[in-house]
Amino acid sequence: MSAADDLPIHAVMPDLLAALKTGTGAVLIAPPGAGKTTTVATALLGEAWCTDNVILLSPRRVAARAAAERMAELLGEKAGETVGYLTRLDSKRSARTRVLVMTEAIFVSTILKDPELSGVSAVLFDEAHERHLDSDLGLALAIESASVLRDDLRLVVMSATLDGARFASLLGAAPVIESEGKAWPLALRWLGARPELRIEEAMASAIATAWREETGDILAFLPGVGEMERTRERLAERLPSALVLPLHGQCEPAAQRAAIRRDAQGRRRIVLATAIAETSLTLDGVSVVVDAGLSRRAEFDKAAGVTRLVTHRASQAAAAQRAGRAARQGPGVAYRLWEEAAHAGRPAFEPPEMLVSDLAPLALTLAEWGAGDVGAMAWIDPPPVPAMAAAHGLLRSLGALDDDGRITAHGRAMAALPLEPRLAHMLIHAAQHGAAEDAAALALLLQERGLGGRSDDLHHRFESWRRDRSSRAEASRQLAGRWARQVRQGRGDGLPLAAILAEGFPDMIARARDGSGEQWLTAGGRGLRLDPASPLIRSEWLAVGEAQGDAKGARITGAVALTEAEVQRWLGHRIERRTALRWVAEERRVEALLEQRLGTIVLAKGPDPAPDKDAIARFLAERVAEDGLGLLPLSDTSLGLLARARFAGIAALSDEALRAEAENWLLPLLGRRLDEVGKGKLHEALLGRMDYAERQQLDKLAPPQFRSPAGTGHDIDYADPGGPSVEVRVQALFGLDRHPTFGQPAQPLLLKLTSPGGKPVQMTRDLPGFWRGSWRDVVKDMKGRYPRHRWPDEPWAEDPSLKTKNAFEATRRK
Repeated sequence: MSAADDLPIHAVMPDLLAALKTGTGAVLIAPPGAGKTTTVATALLGEAWCTDNVILLSPRRVAARAAAERMAELLGEKAGETVGYLTRLDSKRSARTRVLVMTEAIFVSTILKDPELSGVSAVLFDEAHERHLDSDLGLALAIESASVLRDDLRLVVMSATLDGARFASLLGAAPVIESEGKAWPLALRWLGARPELRIEEAMASAIATAWREETGDILAFLPGVGEMERTRERLAERLPSALVLPLHGQCEPAAQRAAIRRDAQGRRRIVLATAIAETSLTLDGVSVVVDAGLSRRAEFDKAAGVTRLVTHRASQAAAAQRAGRAARQGPGVAYRLWEEAAHAGRPAFEPPEMLVSDLAPLALTLAEWGAGDVGAMAWIDPPPVPAMAAAHGLLRSLGALDDDGRITAHGRAMAALPLEPRLAHMLIHAAQHGAAEDAAALALLLQERGLGGRSDDLHHRFESWRRDRSSRAEASRQLAGRWARQVRQGRGDGLPLAAILAEGFPDMIARARDGSGEQWLTAGGRGLRLDPASPLIRSEWLAVGEAQGDAKGARITGAVALTEAEVQRWLGHRIERRTALRWVAEERRVEALLEQRLGTIVLAKGPDPAPDKDAIARFLAERVAEDGLGLLPLSDTSLGLLARARFAGIAALSDEALRAEAENWLLPLLGRRLDEVGKGKLHEALLGRMDYAERQQLDKLAPPQFRSPAGTGHDIDYADPGGPSVEVRVQALFGLDRHPTFGQPAQPLLLKLTSPGGKPVQMTRDLPGFWRGSWRDVVKDMKGRYPRHRWPDEPWAEDPSLKTKNAFEATRRK
């Protein structure tokens, strides 16, 4: 029996074949090394229902090519015969090909072009647990296609670590088939974190330790290519005779094959890899893993508007996958550069790309698909609503969607290209000016990291890539040429690279904030920074295509220099001429400026001699709504009305309602200045907000005046910090033995009692208590000052009157 025949997957293969014979979906869970990637697809070819081709989806190009080559080897063939592969930069297939391994992104493009998937009997979604955006999208589209167009299409979701029940539910309660796998012993060595060392120093030390202590090839996981290269340099000093090989997506195919296979001369190897080696791939001869415990993933920063690479602690699931690479072919050992006690604090899984990615490509694909209710599609995690709203906003700005969210003819042309929306729009626009080749090349440089070097200056990368004669560069140039031929060429003298790039990233056109060239402001209003050593540091303008870092200070990593003259010439269609309104707080007026702007960047400005009066009025209404009614020239009568309304609880005259509805009641009164609004008109507008019932309620609960027993009227001060109050001469209250109250619930009015000369005597909320208490002390003082007035011992029993004692007696005698 061969090694291939002894794979654990064969134990459950009958169950899988039986499930697909009677149904159209299945979930296959098989541990690393079980053989699912290289065995299942070819096993389906002998089934009666499998009359056409089988598509196997792989999350990465390296894994797709390696899987196809391994399957072909097991069949005694070469890739491109029964088993072929299709990636963006490389493909091998023929008329004989029955199993086609392709990347998830290419599958999405395939099903968009042919929703029925003509000539396809089954689609296998391998490593579905990684939850790439294209994987989730491809599965949702395939499920909808199977339910509407292809009731005979088989769909199989495969993974080593998977929530099988959730995927089974998406597939219509499909059976979940599990393979136990072959468990080789795996030892874990916890080396602990060394924060005082750079990651490359710590990894080189750990790899050297593993080289001395273990046998077999070593697979070392690092977060990115930069760390890999610096680790390689340090290993060259520590282990000069060791064969050190890189494994990442930018490697040449030959270098990738060398990393995957045993050395032909039997030499022991050290493979430095990114997360690309976590799943799908079996690295022949590897029995030792050294894991830095870091993961670098692309995350869309909504605030910065850019996708950036962020380094995190690798999840527990990722760490398990990495360690498992050491025990694929026999006993293994994994060295981890963190403490065992800290392992439980790591996240359980990596977040799905659906939750952290730019969803503009997804939104465009769904618009082309004609998805009515996106939320009703078969998602493990549905697209977040805010991220989809931002994606639709970008697509509308690029002309891909109309105002109703439907795809436009331009949007369909964009979707037909294997590019993200910004780059597709950029290519189509450049083609109209006869510059398709340059735009396609620039798009490729932005998508394929490492091509042309790593300079911040994309123009420099562009020229370096054109001179590069490596096989990867040649393949990428051929791909760019195919993209250019996909769009209709117009006539023109071409466009400079900066103008091409700016069309795809109009919100990322940037101008230097100062003479240092380090701080930049984008047309989208974001701040960026540039490395002082960058060749672009002396530029006045930049068309930015790449930026990394947080929203407050993302660093420019790819841009092309512009001059202001070029901005005016090539980006004139994006320059707006509009009136900007500025609030002059000290004068309570609006200043109207005529501005020439590129997004938030002001190119020129000056006074607007004829501003839009309605716009100014709306601006003033918004200012009042924001800053409050204190900006208005309200009369004392109006202020009193508002104070009464607050006390009575009249909602229409509350501060909140007046500010929120300023556009309704205030806007008709406004001109160019707030102090020009008539006080009388303002008062009428306030009264007009109350209906008859509210006015009755206001007068009942908060009357404007207090009528004294003497018949005098006194304005009530509802704005008094001590509560509603009234100032009244004490003689006007003679004969009153109940304290006046009002409101709902009733509350006492604060009486500010005065002498006949208007001097304060007492304040009280208990008039009967005052009469029978401190009134005696008041009488002693007042009799001497005002002997002509009455100062009775029992004022509650007296007749009210403001007259002097003699005048009062004379009136009584008549």
